[in-house]
Amino acid sequence: MVNFRFDAVQRATAKEPIEAIAPSRETSDYYGCNVFNRAAMRKYLDADTRRTIYETIERGATLDTTVSEYVAAGMKRWAIDHGVTHYTHWFQPLTGGTAEKHDSFADPRARDESIEKFSGKLLCQQEPDASSFPSGGLRNTFEARGYTAWDPSSPAFIIGDTLCIPTVFVSYAGEALDYKTPLLKSDAAVTRAASELLTLMGMPGEVTHSYLGWEQEYFLVDKDLYSQRPDLVLTDRTLIGHVSSKNQQLEDHYFGSIPARVMEFMRDLEFECYKLGIPVKTRHNEVAPGQYEIAPVYETSNLAIDHNLLLMSVMKSVADKHSFAVLLHEKPYAGVNGSGKHCNWSIGTESGIGLFSPGKTDSENLRFLCFMANTLKAVYDNNALLKASVMTASNSHRLGANEAPPAIISSFLGTQVHAAFEELLKSKDMVKIAGKKGYSLGIPQIPELIVDNTDRNRTSPFAFTGNRFEFRAVGSSANCSGPITILNTLLAYQLEQFIAVVKKRVKAGEDPLRAILDETRETYRSCQAICFDGNGYSEEWKIEAKKRGLDCESSVPVCMDAYTTKQTVKIFETEKVLTKVELESRKEVFLEIYCKRISIEAKTLGDLVTNHVIPVAIRYQNILLENVKNLKEIYGEKEFKKYAASQLDLIKCISEDISAAESEIDRLDVLVEKIEANGEGRAAAVQYHDKVVPMLENIRTHVDSLELMVDDQMWPLPKYRELLFIH
Repeated sequence: MVNFRFDAVQRATAKEPIEAIAPSRETSDYYGCNVFNRAAMRKYLDADTRRTIYETIERGATLDTTVSEYVAAGMKRWAIDHGVTHYTHWFQPLTGGTAEKHDSFADPRARDESIEKFSGKLLCQQEPDASSFPSGGLRNTFEARGYTAWDPSSPAFIIGDTLCIPTVFVSYAGEALDYKTPLLKSDAAVTRAASELLTLMGMPGEVTHSYLGWEQEYFLVDKDLYSQRPDLVLTDRTLIGHVSSKNQQLEDHYFGSIPARVMEFMRDLEFECYKLGIPVKTRHNEVAPGQYEIAPVYETSNLAIDHNLLLMSVMKSVADKHSFAVLLHEKPYAGVNGSGKHCNWSIGTESGIGLFSPGKTDSENLRFLCFMANTLKAVYDNNALLKASVMTASNSHRLGANEAPPAIISSFLGTQVHAAFEELLKSKDMVKIAGKKGYSLGIPQIPELIVDNTDRNRTSPFAFTGNRFEFRAVGSSANCSGPITILNTLLAYQLEQFIAVVKKRVKAGEDPLRAILDETRETYRSCQAICFDGNGYSEEWKIEAKKRGLDCESSVPVCMDAYTTKQTVKIFETEKVLTKVELESRKEVFLEIYCKRISIEAKTLGDLVTNHVIPVAIRYQNILLENVKNLKEIYGEKEFKKYAASQLDLIKCISEDISAAESEIDRLDVLVEKIEANGEGRAAAVQYHDKVVPMLENIRTHVDSLELMVDDQMWPLPKYRELLFIH
C-alpha cells in the first residue's frame, strides 16, 4: 500500500490569502487562483496523493477511500488559507440549474471551543434532502434520502466564502437524479467503444473522451427597467410588448462596437471566469440589440458543462453590480432573434487526435470517414430523441423561427466532405478528401486566404464545421449535459454495432481495414437521408424532410415520447447510462416542468392584463371620451363628428381590444384551472401546448394593439425601444 505522509500536507499551510487582484494584470497572474487545480495540489498534497488523484482524473480509476482523507485535509487547508469558512457539494438536479447546501468548517466543542473539521467522508459523500427536487416518480415525496458523491474529475472551486465540490446526485436506490451522473456514464461508454474501434484500426491504447466548446448567447437589460416588468421577473420573457420600430433590421448590432457599459461588464465577467479557471476566449455583440455572446476554448465535456453552469451563475451576480439583469431565456423578446447555446461537440484522444478531423494519409482519412459515418447513422436512427433533448417551453419559441435551426434534425457536411462520401459510394477503394485551399483576392496588400474544407450553414441543427459537429439547436438556458449525454450514448451504441459487424468479417478472414472501409461505405449509404446542405428554413425542406422519414413533430409534449421508445430504452440500457425507469422519470420531469412554465406564464399574463394594462387603457379611453364630450359641447351635434371622428374610431378600437382581452383572460383562467385539476402528465402538457399557448399569443395581439393606442406617458410598462437598447 502506498505510504501517504500526512506531514507533507501539514507543511503546505503557509497563509497566502488571495488579495484583490486588478483585472488589468496579466491573466497568468491569477488564472485558476480560486480552483483546487494541479498547482494547488502541488502545494497542499504530497506526491503519492497527487499521483493517485491524477490517475483517477485521467484514467477513470476508482479512488481509494484512504486517499480521500489526505485530499480532504489538503483541500481544507487550501480553502481556509483563501478565507473560506463553509463547504458545499455542488450538483445539478433536474431543475436545469445547480444546487448547494452550505456547511461550516467550524465544529463547535464543549468548553467554548471549536475546530475546523473536514474529513474524507464529508468530501466524498453527503446527504442533502432530495424530497423537493424533481424525481419523475422515482420515489415517493416522503422518501427524502438522496446522496451526493464527489466527482474528482472536476476540480473544486471557491465562490465567496464557500468551497464548492462538484458532485453527482443519486437517490437512495442509486437512480440518477441529476444531469452529471448519466453524462459521466455516457462519456465512459463512448470512450470504451471508440477505443475498441481504434484498436481495430491499429491504434491500441488510445484513450478517448468527448469534448465540448459551448457558445453562450444572452441578453442584457437595464436592471431598473427589468424590475418594472413582472413578466421578465417571473417568466424570463416579455409576455406582451409591441416590436420596436428599430430593432435588428439594419444588422448594425452584430459584431458592432460593444457599448461602454457592456464592455465594463464583460471585463469583470472575464476576470471572475479566469479566477475560476473558465477558459473564456471570445466576446462580441450578437444579432439583436442588447444581445451578446461569450465562448471558451474546448475542454472535456464534463468540465466544459460544469464551467458553463458556473458561468451562468457568475454572470448574473456580475451583471447585478453593473446595474444589468441577464436574460438567458431563449426568446425574451418577440420580433428579434432569440438566444442559443451552440454546442461544438467532438470525440478525441488524450494524445490530441481529433476523430472528426480529416487527415493526410489514407489511414487517417479512413478513421475520419468511419467516425463521421457512424455519427451520422446514430443521429439518423435517433433524430427524434436528439430533438427531444432540446425541446423545452422556452426553446420552442426559437426553434424554426427563421433565426435558429428548424425543429427537424439534419446534418450539414459541406461540399468536400459530402463529395468524399459520394465518391466512396461509387468506389471500392479509399478516397481522397480535399483539404484546406488558398486563393488570392487580387489585392497586393492582402495575403492569400486559407479556406476550410467546409463552409458553415447556420440553418443546420447539426452541422459539421471542419473538426467537430456544431449542435446549434440547444437553448441558451439549458444544461447542455442532456444533449451531450444523448450524443455520446447514441454514438457509443452505433460504434458497438459497427464493431460487431467488422469483427465478424475479420473472423471470417477479411483484412480489418478493408472490413472497416466497406462497412463505413454501407453505414453512410443507410443514413444519407440525414444529410442536407440546403436552406433549413425553407418550406420545401419541411416537405422533403417528411419524405425522407425524418421526425417533423414540433409539439414539445409529443416530442418527449422519444425518451421512452423501445429503441431509446434498449440503447441506454445497453450502454448502462440510464435505465428504463430513469428514462421514464426524466420524461415525466420534463413534462411537469413544461406544464408549470406555461401555467406560470398564463397566470402572469392574466395579472398583467387585468391589473396593469386594462385599467390604464380604460383611463386613457375616459380621457378621450371626455374630450369628445367637450367637442360636442363646443361644435354641437352636427359639427362635432367632423372633428372627433378619429377619436371616436380610436375609442372603438380600444373598446374592442379591452373587451377581447378581458374575455380571453377569463377563458384562459378557467382553462388553466381545469388542466391543473386533472394533473401534470402528458395529457396536461398537450392541453397546455394545443390550447393555452395559442391563447397567450392571441391575448398578446390585443394588448400589443393597445400599447400603440394608449398615451405613452400612461403606459405602465417599459417598452421594447427602452428594453432593447443599452446606452
